[in-house]
Amino acid sequence: MRCLLFLFLSLNLFASTLHLATSANPSRLNPILATDSSSSEITGFLFNGLVKYDKDLSTIIGDLAEEFYFEDEKTLFFKLRKGVKWHDGESFSAKDVLFTYKVLISPKISSPYSSNFRFVESVEAVDEFTIKVKYKEPYFKALETWMMGILPEHSLKNEENLMSSSFNTNPIGTGAYKLYQLEHSKNIILSAFDDYFEGRAKIDTISFHVIADPMTRFLMLKSSALDVGSIEPMQYERQLNDDFFQKFNIYENISQSYTYLGFNLRLEKFQNPKVREALSLAINREELVDILFFGHAKVCTGPFLPGTKAFNKSVKAPKQDIQRAKELLKEAGYDEKNPFTFEIATSNSSEIRPYAAQILQHQLKKAGVIVTLRVMEWQAFLNMVVFPHKFDSVLLGWGLSPTPDPYMFWHSDNDKQGGFNLVGYHNSKMDKMIEESQSMIESERLSQTWQEMFKIITDENPYLFLYIPNSITTVSKEIKNIEPAPSGIWHNYIKWEK
Repeated sequence: MRCLLFLFLSLNLFASTLHLATSANPSRLNPILATDSSSSEITGFLFNGLVKYDKDLSTIIGDLAEEFYFEDEKTLFFKLRKGVKWHDGESFSAKDVLFTYKVLISPKISSPYSSNFRFVESVEAVDEFTIKVKYKEPYFKALETWMMGILPEHSLKNEENLMSSSFNTNPIGTGAYKLYQLEHSKNIILSAFDDYFEGRAKIDTISFHVIADPMTRFLMLKSSALDVGSIEPMQYERQLNDDFFQKFNIYENISQSYTYLGFNLRLEKFQNPKVREALSLAINREELVDILFFGHAKVCTGPFLPGTKAFNKSVKAPKQDIQRAKELLKEAGYDEKNPFTFEIATSNSSEIRPYAAQILQHQLKKAGVIVTLRVMEWQAFLNMVVFPHKFDSVLLGWGLSPTPDPYMFWHSDNDKQGGFNLVGYHNSKMDKMIEESQSMIESERLSQTWQEMFKIITDENPYLFLYIPNSITTVSKEIKNIEPAPSGIWHNYIKWEK
């Protein structure tokens, strides 16, 4: 017994742990229901899709599928890897893929990813390791659709209600790590999966510390209690000393995300386009970027990111024009005696956004607009404000794929519970353009259509597009084998050593 105890203590003593922080408790550790950033980040270690982007974000490569090909423009085949195990030891097969598809199209669940499958005519398990997908028409994101995590049929086939299933807190995936411990508001611990199909991860455990306060996360990073962490530009420029840079490496690149102020277009006060244009002209985006980011960000000009085929470089960010903003507000019936008033709601999970809200409040005041602020804890913000659509405006951000999908954010169909058209944007012309673009597989034509959408959306101001931050990631020098790439640093995390 003593020998066994000594062996256990020895293994734990020498086990390697990667310490990370997350700003909120994950809502559901289920890849098709993970809509918050904490859930998405953690499920990324637990589950695999059929395919994924390579480290350069330029090519789609196999993940659970070792091979894939189009038989014709509407027929896609996946040849699945053999020998893949679920975390409970069961074997992965085509029946799991078929099951996941059936769950996603079921009316019993509310998943933003379901809309990606609206062009699928049928999914068939040809044999134990072959999947045939038939599309109703050519679909430009046919492959990327299958990047979402696959669920285990054997664990969930008898589940009555997946939305409230215990699986969401006790997930079983095929990923490089499996869930070891889930303590809400404390620690979420993942352990390396011995039978992972690409080989066991070299770091034994990943410990996510749930820390809502960004300053506490920063202090933990400075004290080396965390191995990896994101830092804000102000911290990078003003709050770190030489000792920190001797212990940490810094990796910086432009993020695949943007931050925006979104108006609730269901409310009458935001339905007048003159009001939205006035609010856009009243703010100074360059000042926002200069104050908040010290050069580590750029002004966002629209809904699709620079460097993508959807980006419209001819659209420029509006310059601040307080006089014109006041004129437009007056035309809409607002003046000093009857000022336009609204609330900006945001979360304290980002240290930057509450400050951004304060700057916007100050800028808008110059045009006679009275802004109140509401800063909330992340989960409360999502569940009480964002998803029930109980807001005047929200200061939020989107992380985007290299291949944008306007349908998710800008089509009227997604103004629904669980949909990502959070502001209630409706434009019949846009709906038609989006629908037509879905079956475009000719690259140049699709690019031109996206760029036209870009201009229409920015002209209508459903959002005020604000900034694209750089991603500044710090990694302890104790972590070896980091390979920075356009996709970031995480693409080869199973090879990291500590």
